[in-house]
Amino acid sequence: MVDIISIKPVLAVLISAIGALLILFYGKKPNIRESCSIFAGVVKLAIVLSMIPDVVYEKNTLSYSLFTLLPGIEIGFRVDAFGLLFAMGASLLWIATSIYSIGYMRSTNDNFQTRYFSCFAVALTCTLGVAFSANLFTMFLFYEGLTIITYPLVAHKGTEEAKNGARKYVIYLLGAAKVFLVAAIILTYNLAGTLEFSKSGIFPAGIQSAHPELLYIIFVLFFFGFAKCAIMPFHGWLPAAMVAPTPVSALLHAVAVVKTGVFAVTRIIIFVFGSNLMMDIGVDIFVITFASFTIIIASLLALSRDNLKARLAFSTISQLSYIILGVALLAPSAMIGGIIHITNHAFSKITLFFCAGSIYISSHKTEISQLNGIGKRMPWTMAAFAIATLSMIGVPPVSGFITKWYLVIGSLERHSIAVLVVLLASSLLNAAYFIPILYRAYFKEENLESVDQNHDINDPHDIKENPFLVIPLTLTAIVSIILGIYPDFIVSIAKMVI
Repeated sequence: MVDIISIKPVLAVLISAIGALLILFYGKKPNIRESCSIFAGVVKLAIVLSMIPDVVYEKNTLSYSLFTLLPGIEIGFRVDAFGLLFAMGASLLWIATSIYSIGYMRSTNDNFQTRYFSCFAVALTCTLGVAFSANLFTMFLFYEGLTIITYPLVAHKGTEEAKNGARKYVIYLLGAAKVFLVAAIILTYNLAGTLEFSKSGIFPAGIQSAHPELLYIIFVLFFFGFAKCAIMPFHGWLPAAMVAPTPVSALLHAVAVVKTGVFAVTRIIIFVFGSNLMMDIGVDIFVITFASFTIIIASLLALSRDNLKARLAFSTISQLSYIILGVALLAPSAMIGGIIHITNHAFSKITLFFCAGSIYISSHKTEISQLNGIGKRMPWTMAAFAIATLSMIGVPPVSGFITKWYLVIGSLERHSIAVLVVLLASSLLNAAYFIPILYRAYFKEENLESVDQNHDINDPHDIKENPFLVIPLTLTAIVSIILGIYPDFIVSIAKMVI
């Protein structure tokens, strides 16, 4: 393995920030403004993909240091297999979400589309900044930047409910970072003398015998400090953020925000502490316990929600903990399952949110109890929803099955019957809160009283799917199938990480 000095990671991070400036400049010309968003996304994806030969096939890393603040503390970037996997998913889904956003925002006649597209672009700058960070300090800066730039997106509608949701969002995330993360980073630097990520961990040998309690505390601070992973009890911001427009919800749940949380926690487990130290101090049991609790309780809460986006929000909380659980098991197969779920969940969950937005735009329905017969009126949308649902449950050949297969094998490698029970129970709960939606859509007669008053309920052609919404959700659903049938590429990258 060779560390190659390259400007590519910096360019990949900055291109969407440049796109944001162009979006602001052409704010009064919608066609050009939105073309800038898509073009920046395509360029970003091209730069990210250009790193595959060096990182995946040659097994090298690409790095670039901007400047050093203190010994062991610098603004620096490094692209390894883990960061590249995350960046590929985020970059590809930005393009899909940009196309989707055009149809959604124009259909709602939104007055603040320039602000929306520019903030979205900067959010992708912060996301790739987290993905390509060479050290804890750089990752912390971009992680915090992501919280700040997504605040206007959560509060986008400007209603009192939106402002309250955004306020809760920013208090949770900034508060957790200030209370927990800053302390954890300072303690880590004092003990390790560096903040640079290392595959074997950054703490010196023998430190577990000298400071086991302190190391345990440091990990707990990191674990709760990266509250974007929505682990319970620090999950309340995520349902509150559902007041945002549906494309923003897709950003929160699939492309950027929550994924930076689980990505950061995984970085801490593998590249700051390392598997051996995690087991030596026993903190792996702590993580497994919290992740298992979150998986089950969030699934039960999802069952009780009639609002479609709220049910999807609690589903996200549960699904994110699959990633953390898999990595915390520290068994090879489980870690692979957790890592690939970052990608598998991203495509499946963004499909579900795209479908929720398509249903709202075409029929103005937001509640699951209103979806009787919607499958006949919106065949493309509900077909994509069905595919993504199968992925969430873990049914082959969709990608979620691959995740759960590796997690089950990993739980057996770890000899943990309790985790195996959690995985099986959660799959049943996934089916319990998703299958009724499909049953209503395809097998129940439409409740005419649930149709929005602006629509002619006697006209079967009244509800029409918007192509700008249908095309992205169809493509992301197809990718979920492809990742299930041909998982070798992302699995091979995950094996490089562990």
